[in-house]
Amino acid sequence: MRAILTWHSIDVTGSPISVEPPAFRRQVEWLASGRVRVVSVAELLRLPDATDAVALTFDDGFANFADEALPLLVDHAMPATIFVVSDRVGLDNAWPGSDDGVPILPLMDWATLTRVAEKGMEIGAHTRSHPHLPALATERVNDELAGCAETVTTRLGRRPVGLAYPYGEADARVMRSSANHFSWACSTAFRTLAGSDDPFALPRLDAWYFRDPRRFAAWGTSRFRACVWARRKARTVRATLRTLTGR
Repeated sequence: MRAILTWHSIDVTGSPISVEPPAFRRQVEWLASGRVRVVSVAELLRLPDATDAVALTFDDGFANFADEALPLLVDHAMPATIFVVSDRVGLDNAWPGSDDGVPILPLMDWATLTRVAEKGMEIGAHTRSHPHLPALATERVNDELAGCAETVTTRLGRRPVGLAYPYGEADARVMRSSANHFSWACSTAFRTLAGSDDPFALPRLDAWYFRDPRRFAAWGTSRFRACVWARRKARTVRATLRTLTGR
């Protein structure tokens, strides 16, 4: 079974985007146990479905990645992709549309991202300003995608090959635009990876739901798949209610 795991912030606020450092350390220890292979997203996409493997991704580029996550990943020789919001690098995540309960936290600056890349981490794109892409005109979508890729390339000397859609939002038009600039793109659809998946609509498992790494113990079994399915349905219901209530 293959999956892309995703984190946002490694901190103690207890927010919906936060995994506490001790919990993250336990997750890394499980990943290092040999139960699954930890590979890059590009390599994961080339592996057969039956392979027990994961790719690690981090959205937004929070500053605490360098302090809390990077040392552990380097110690265990684990690759990861960090998706950065290019116009917000060195600032914070106070962009429009953030959910209630999400703390405002500092983001890594370019010097730190350079160090992170030198340690073997991949820097991906998360647009210029973290907008709701389907709500934008096509010209603006292209500017958000191409502008982010160009800035990252100029600053770090390597063009990003992967994208994470802000809020996981992408319609067919946005996906077509993404294909003009990147090799693959991640959504927030909560499920494991299948060979039939569109490379510009890759699903991910939010590691927030696996803060207790014992939940990984059933990896690959029907019980694990059933838990993922139940969580995905619950998230769908919540999203539908938010749309209906306007919250």
